[in-house]
Order: sequence, then C-alpha cells, then structure tokens
Amino acid sequence: MADAVFDVIVVGARCAGSPTAMLLARNGYRVLLVDRATFPSDTLSTHCIQPPGVAALKRWGLLDRLTATNCPPITTLSFDFDTFTIAGAPGTPDSPVAYAPRRLVLDSLLVDAAAEAGVEVRENFTVEEVLVDDDQVVGIRGHRKDGGTVSEHAQVVVGADGLHSLVAKTVQPEQYNEKPPLLCGYYSYWSNLPTDGHFENHIRPERGWAAFPTNDDLTLVVVGWPYREFIANKVDVLGHYLKTFELSDAFSERLRSAKREARVIGTAVPGYFRKPFGNGWALVGDAGYNKDFITAQGITDAFRDADLCATALDEAFSGTRPFDVAMAEYQTRRDEHVLPMYEYTSQVASLEPPPPEIQQLLGAIAGNQEAMDAYARVNSGAMSPAEFFTEENVGRIFAASAH
Repeated sequence: MADAVFDVIVVGARCAGSPTAMLLARNGYRVLLVDRATFPSDTLSTHCIQPPGVAALKRWGLLDRLTATNCPPITTLSFDFDTFTIAGAPGTPDSPVAYAPRRLVLDSLLVDAAAEAGVEVRENFTVEEVLVDDDQVVGIRGHRKDGGTVSEHAQVVVGADGLHSLVAKTVQPEQYNEKPPLLCGYYSYWSNLPTDGHFENHIRPERGWAAFPTNDDLTLVVVGWPYREFIANKVDVLGHYLKTFELSDAFSERLRSAKREARVIGTAVPGYFRKPFGNGWALVGDAGYNKDFITAQGITDAFRDADLCATALDEAFSGTRPFDVAMAEYQTRRDEHVLPMYEYTSQVASLEPPPPEIQQLLGAIAGNQEAMDAYARVNSGAMSPAEFFTEENVGRIFAASAH
C-alpha cells in the first residue's frame, strides 16, 4: 500500500458524511471529504431534523447557524385520524423542537463546518473505484469534472454515499433485517399554506400525507400510498398526489388558496441493516442502515451515526481500543437504538388500519395531553416505541381515559 496521505477519506458530504469528517478533523485527524455534487445542491429528503438531531447540532455548535436561516421551528406533531386528532410536543425540555430545512441550506452548512474544522473538501469529485489491496480497503480513485484521475490513500475509507453506496457495493457487507419497499412518497413545496409550527400528519385508509414548514415561507407537503400501487400510479403521479387531499375537506379548503411552487418528486426505498465496518472501511447514514421515510428519521439517524462512528474511529486511531472492538460497539449501539423504531416505522408505512387494540389505544391517547406528548415523542424519535408500548404504560393510558 502507498503511504496513506489521510487518516480518513469520507465518500459523500451530506448529512452523514460532513459531520463524520468534521468530528474527526476536530480531533486532529487528516480527513478528505469528497462528493460528486457541488454545494449548495438539493437532494430527495424527508427534510426533518427531529429533536435528537437538533440536540446534535447544538452540541456541535451549529444550531445557531441553522436558526439564522429563518427555518421555522416545529413545536407540535399532530396526527389527524379523521374522527379524532392527537397533537403533542415532539421534544424534551433540553431539545424541545424540530426543524425541516431545505437541503440546499442544511447540506451547505454542514460542508462549511467540515471545511472550517480542517477537512479537505473536494466537491464535484466522482469516485470511480474504491481501492482494495489484499482484502483491505486502502483508498479511492476518482476525478473532478474538469481534472484527471487521481488516487488517494487513507487508513479508513468511510462510505457516507447513501442507499446505492459504492463503498458498500465494493466491500459487500453482511445485510440483515431486510424489508422490501412499503410506501411510495412524493412531495412538493407550497406557498401560502401556513402550518403554525405544526408537523401535521393526516392518516386515511391506504393513504397518508403530511405538511410542515421549511425555509423561504414554504410548506412541504408529502403524500404516500402503498408500494403495490407504484406502477399503476406512476403514469400520473401529480393527479394521484392532488386527489389524495380530497380525503379531507378541511385540508382541501386550505390548499385552494395555496400555490404549488415546484414539481412533485419522490421515491420508494427498501429497509436494511448492513454491517458498518471491516478491514479499512466503515459505513454511516443510509449506506449502513435505511428504513422507510414515513417517520422522517433519516437526518437524525445520520447525525447519530456520525457521532458514534467518529468516536469509534478516534478510539481505534488513538489505541484506546482495537479497531474491530471499537467499531463493533458502534454497530451494536446503532442497532439497539434504531431497531424498535425500524419495526414501528415498517408498521406505519404499510398504511394498513391498526389492529383493534391499537385503535383503542389511540382513542384513549386523544385528549390526554401527557399521553399525546409521549406519542409525539415516539414519532419524533425522542422516545423509543419499546418504552411507550409497554404493558405498564398502555395500562396507565387506558386507566386515565376511564376517568
């Protein structure tokens, strides 16, 4: 292997890659961050930074930069089930609100923070190949749009390159807990559609939609339908998108005075866990773990992975713990934290009516502010579904509703 110029090369500079690179550079490591995009640039996204992700931005000293973009805070999560609505606060006293910034804004902020930490950032850089020597990842080969091909070497290459990760394709990690695509989601931006700080969810049979505020006085409106309708509905996505709102007279009325400001875009994604490390490589964000977007956890998950992965690599580089031991703990902590939400998300993404006992529970939650706040925290990721749906907690909610 050629002498490693860098300690770490991070492939992908969005919500998982830039924070990973930034945190490592802040600890004194030599880091190269590459992305085929130039920033600011947009990407498909749930947009939402849930309260645990907002807490990460605060720890990193970046929250003030986000609030300075005039992205409005989300103070309430609401769930309109047609016959009743559950509305609660999504966060904790330490991190009470969520934000849903445009990715044009957020990703540029994160890339800038990485560069300020001392990361060498190469935008408009296409990775052609992940270099492997005797079963060890040793670097990358790639090129800028207007330049020749170059090779760079590092002790570790981190794949933060998303669902179709080239790093993951190269190393072929073990993949487990897989789920097929469950939901098709499509969104656009609307003006003159105020939500008053709500991330509002509307749930109907085999349909769901949400509306929440983002930058530039715009509201993002996303619609979902079952994946089995993907082919049939693809011929007229806009028509099916707009028809969904007819399921609520009140929302349809609000939309009449609003204006759609962009085309409708969307996708469907599978669920999976991938082993996030091996000889000379690691995975963060969607490259290592992905679930349906209906619970809007992707950005917050990416921030958590960046923290965990950067900490583990620091331990390995500093000799505190062997690489395999430190990175195995990263994997364990990631999986233990996200598995309950992964399963909960899959149930929600089916868009099937909840079983009768859950419908009864939802009815008991409605009107009980303490329970509604807890339900909102479950859906924001601030509280584990495993904690909320315990027999003891469910019993307390039913007991309260009986009085």
